[in-house]
Amino acid sequence: MIWTVRTRIGPLMLREQLEPEDEPGVLRLFQECDDWFEATTGGPSGPGDVQSLFYALPEGYSFEDKRIFTLRDGSRIVGLVDAVVGYPRPRACAVGAFLIAPSHRGRGVATAVAEILLSEAREAGFKEVTATTTDRWPAGDGFLRSLGFDLPGDRPTTDQPTARATLNLDRLA
Repeated sequence: MIWTVRTRIGPLMLREQLEPEDEPGVLRLFQECDDWFEATTGGPSGPGDVQSLFYALPEGYSFEDKRIFTLRDGSRIVGLVDAVVGYPRPRACAVGAFLIAPSHRGRGVATAVAEILLSEAREAGFKEVTATTTDRWPAGDGFLRSLGFDLPGDRPTTDQPTARATLNLDRLA
């Protein structure tokens, strides 16, 4: 599927597909988003992170359960969304990475992309979307709240304090 995302900076293209020739563009996006990688993983991105998009799955899930969306401004990849369908339960979807290039942040791009994907999820019969959140990326918490996600009040106090935010799609209908 391909969608046109209408934004304040002009139309962008959202595509549900990652081709082998996209790897350099995704790697460039990952490097541009090192602030997110540092906050969420404790280190910069690396070439292995692109390959892990395909292999990082919950136990019992396969690549057929994975969805990877790229956002393009012309030929440049400026965003990426990684999700697993049917996780953590049937009729749910778990978002892993949701990256927007710094050049496109703060301009309504992420919200426009999320609205399209959430609408598609509702139409496909999904009832819930979850997303990983960390107190090391406050902008992510604000973004999730703006979309209607419920964020957990207490988070683990470990080196990587992450938790799951949840959005009930029936509530948005």
